[in-house]
Amino acid sequence: MSSDQGRALWHGRFEGGPAAELMAFTESLSFYKRLWPDDIAGSVAHVHGLAHVGILTEIERDSVLAALDRVAREMGDGSFQFLAGDEDIHTAVERRVTELAGPAGAKLHTGRSRNDQSATDVRLWMKRELLAVAARIVDLQAVLFQRAIDAGSVYLPGYTHLQRAQPVLLAHHLLAHGWALARDVDRLLDALERIDVSPLGAGALAGSSLPLDPDYTARRLGFAGRFENSLDAVGSRDHVAEALFALTLVGINLSRMGEEFVLWTSEEFGFAKLDDGYATGSSMLPQKKNPDIAELARGKAGRLIGDLTGFLATMKGLPLAYNRDYQEDKEPLFDAVDQISLALSAIRGMVATATWVPERMQSAADSETGSATDLAEWLVQRGTPFRDAHAIVGLLVRRHLAGEGTLRSLVAADPALGADAAALVAPGVAVQRRTTAGGAGPAAVAVQLERFRSRLAELRAAVTAGVR
Repeated sequence: MSSDQGRALWHGRFEGGPAAELMAFTESLSFYKRLWPDDIAGSVAHVHGLAHVGILTEIERDSVLAALDRVAREMGDGSFQFLAGDEDIHTAVERRVTELAGPAGAKLHTGRSRNDQSATDVRLWMKRELLAVAARIVDLQAVLFQRAIDAGSVYLPGYTHLQRAQPVLLAHHLLAHGWALARDVDRLLDALERIDVSPLGAGALAGSSLPLDPDYTARRLGFAGRFENSLDAVGSRDHVAEALFALTLVGINLSRMGEEFVLWTSEEFGFAKLDDGYATGSSMLPQKKNPDIAELARGKAGRLIGDLTGFLATMKGLPLAYNRDYQEDKEPLFDAVDQISLALSAIRGMVATATWVPERMQSAADSETGSATDLAEWLVQRGTPFRDAHAIVGLLVRRHLAGEGTLRSLVAADPALGADAAALVAPGVAVQRRTTAGGAGPAAVAVQLERFRSRLAELRAAVTAGVR
């Protein structure tokens, strides 16, 4: 390694080189190198910006742009050689550009700091990757929607406190997850509006005495606008925290889906069966078929919460403007995006290929006590105050559970209810009686399916356009 290659960017101020322990502790290249496309894109815009205001000649501009193009090819095909003196991706790119373009390459960093450079790289990466996550969510929603359509009239118990409550259509249950995921897409698109701001030109913290044009470079990079305050541009990471929060909520919603699939595919529930391609076996127990995707969806939610809370703790109390603490924004952000992306793809496949077991679902939903609320509402429609109706039916349920008879027979014999009310206890009747808008009955779900179809199309169009 030549002496130039081993020099730090700040070598002029320091008499000696950095200690090995300092370099080991502050190293970021191992995880930061994935930002190379964004670092080069930012550098290309910066070079054009320097030429735009006359700091680079056209010849210098073209030389540096050609060098950046060469670096991009080397990064892309894996032939780029990182050196021990490359502190980070910025240093590596600038070092190689200078090797290729000579003195013109040494002008690449004119008017720029790694503070605004790094902030720009991360925002460019987030704009692309969060849209990709949103697209994966929409793909999962599309699977839920199709499975809801295919479910038809299949119904199962709805639960509160994990106790059987009232029967609901399977389509209604699946769409409940679909609507929650719609809010996740909304949050990501909303966060992208605040991410879509260019920090390039803020410099280390105070801008520059050079005649830079941050609006010009913002437009070249496809940002909606540029920063308003240079201190804020390089000294804030709330957009990263917001993205981590949105991603964590996606993870929590996937965790809830995972929990239900763990339950539904157990022998105790037996509501669904996993496709062999989306389940695992046991190294010891030949009969086992394990819902590992669903379980890891639960487990990784805790990891995502850690990414978020850890970074919030990092941000707490940092003075303006840039602090090296901000290096810690990238690993949790990268991890959250990676884990959510993997989870969305795996869960989409799991849901798409699962087989429902309608007879188990409907047998559980047809428990006589699932009609208790319908009986109380039947009394209400005939003038009984609800609290009194609740007590009348509750007493009959207690007698049924005590072994005095079926609920249907007890209802038929009760003078306040009788045979007409007893008919409500028959299998499959209760789910038909959910008629309110947004409810779990057939008519309401048919309307909901059409509304979800429209919402899904809106979200897909928004994600494709990259705007809310």
